[in-house]
Amino acid sequence: MTTGEPNGTSGWALVDWRAWVDWRAWVDWRAWAVIALIAVVVVAVNASSDYLEMTRSGLAFRWWEPVVWEVTSAFVIVAMAPLIGLAVRRWTPSRENFIGPGLIHLGLTIPFALVHVAGIYLLRSAVYGLSGAPYGYFNDGIGLVLFYEWRKDVLSYAVIAVTYWLFPFLAERRQAEAAAAPIADQRIEVRNGAATLYLAPADINFVEAAGNYVEVHAGAKTHLVRGTMAAWESRLTGLGFVRVHRSRLVNRAKIAAFKPTASGDLEIALLDGRTIIGSRRYRAQLAESETPAPSPK
Repeated sequence: MTTGEPNGTSGWALVDWRAWVDWRAWVDWRAWAVIALIAVVVVAVNASSDYLEMTRSGLAFRWWEPVVWEVTSAFVIVAMAPLIGLAVRRWTPSRENFIGPGLIHLGLTIPFALVHVAGIYLLRSAVYGLSGAPYGYFNDGIGLVLFYEWRKDVLSYAVIAVTYWLFPFLAERRQAEAAAAPIADQRIEVRNGAATLYLAPADINFVEAAGNYVEVHAGAKTHLVRGTMAAWESRLTGLGFVRVHRSRLVNRAKIAAFKPTASGDLEIALLDGRTIIGSRRYRAQLAESETPAPSPK
């Protein structure tokens, strides 16, 4: 039974393990591809700039050293990018709540920089070791190196975070615009991973929050899609759906019966045999809708 308890599937739980375990909830391949492409460009520009500047300065170096420096740095950063995407989904900055998430992300730049420094040190030491030459990364002192890299890593973290934030933001904007547009075809567009499905409202049993995602329950299948309950409510309210919980919308045509619980909430039985919990806050809204008469206690 789906319940409104904190360890259930309600949207107010601090952590929804399904949204964290499922790779679709934190690995956005489009964002990762953009970040990797940016990294390739940065490597080419920085490596060539390093080569030209050291040549003009008359410094002794081997031609491959600037390439190794930039490639190893980019490799470690791109490898950590999905973790930043996960952090952005967990602490998403917004116009109403920017300072708190912003400070959290600023703090996360410190472990990001530490892992970055450790990673490039190990990779570069391995390459230099194969060439028979020592790599003096910390010759100027570890503190100076950490501070130098952290300054750059703050910018790298910010670019990656904005990239991961931008894709779902644009997707939600498209959803909102689609909801506001005149509806010629009442089917609901659902993007589930790489697939795009079109579901008739009559095929959807209920919609439920799952962290920064929503679960669309249609028949025996559940589709995990990016979105907010507010956006989905605006799309579905005029199509026969009613809000029964802060994290749950139900198709009125799929309700078989409902009755109050001892706590004052509602136990809602669906035609497919499942039972979900509605909040007492939305009890009057459900009772006034076109649903079967409440069953006796």
